Amino acid sequence: MEMEYRRLGRSGIKVSVLSFGSWVTFGPQLDEGLASDCLAAARDAGVNFFDNAESYSGGESERIMGKALARLGWPRHSYVVSTKVFWGIHDEVNMRNTLNRKYLLQAIEGSLERFDLDFVDLLFCHRADPETPLEETVWAMSDIVSSGRALYWGTSEWTADEIRAAWEIAERHNLHKPVMEQPQYNMLERTKVDTEFKRLYEDIGLGLTVWSPLASGLLTGKYIDGIPEGSRAALPGYEWLQGMLTDPRRNKKVKAFKDIADELGCTLAQLALAWCAKNPHVSTVITGASRVEQVQENMKALDVIPLLDDEVLKRIDEITYFLR
Repeated sequence: MEMEYRRLGRSGIKVSVLSFGSWVTFGPQLDEGLASDCLAAARDAGVNFFDNAESYSGGESERIMGKALARLGWPRHSYVVSTKVFWGIHDEVNMRNTLNRKYLLQAIEGSLERFDLDFVDLLFCHRADPETPLEETVWAMSDIVSSGRALYWGTSEWTADEIRAAWEIAERHNLHKPVMEQPQYNMLERTKVDTEFKRLYEDIGLGLTVWSPLASGLLTGKYIDGIPEGSRAALPGYEWLQGMLTDPRRNKKVKAFKDIADELGCTLAQLALAWCAKNPHVSTVITGASRVEQVQENMKALDVIPLLDDEVLKRIDEITYFLR
């Protein structure tokens, strides 16, 4: 199956249904050459959207992606690149865990410098900031879009109420509205996308760029028998992942999902990616990889999407919600 391109919510921009993100891998696991190879492999499969964030590897991830893009020499009109701001990389007042105007306007400058780009296509508020008035954040994000340093803005891991409130402030003041949200979404983590956001798709035309479709690797099946050496969960600083990845109840569900993947003749990871993409509210599913072969394997999920009929989807629902 060829790559499909979907509109980002109700906006006019289209993104590939499978995209490529740099969380974790660009920095600790990938150098610039390998990053270029992975980007090129994704692009060969039809990927046009590449996701990043200021906080990934303390800014290093943006720098590596920027150098890789320069090395590949793709025309700027041919791809969509994003970044996310909130956590900050300068350990000073006004610069950490905030969405105040000063931070946002300086953060976008820093990101563009590291990418060596004139603009990013998509800019996300990486988390909500309860300490900054929402109106201040909405005005600042809208000003960034007006200035051409980002083309669209949105949110990541915000609640439905927070997104709606931001949208209504923008509507009231005739500002650029948030058009996309980046939530976690996978066969084990569904509530936000399937339930909480339900009204927003119709009411404000919210688009989704979903992350962690493989539940940090749990839905590859490689953790069924414990944590293999060299995997992400074995990396220093990722100890928090270990409990989730070795949870016996979750792994029981993973085994049941794997049975379905075996019947369909695909890997568990391909089933998990295809399942996310099957949701019509999902504009793009962000994949990650530290090797070219992984990129190519992930892209084969495109062939699995048509195999997910109502019966298969019902079986997946039953495992998610009822298998204990």
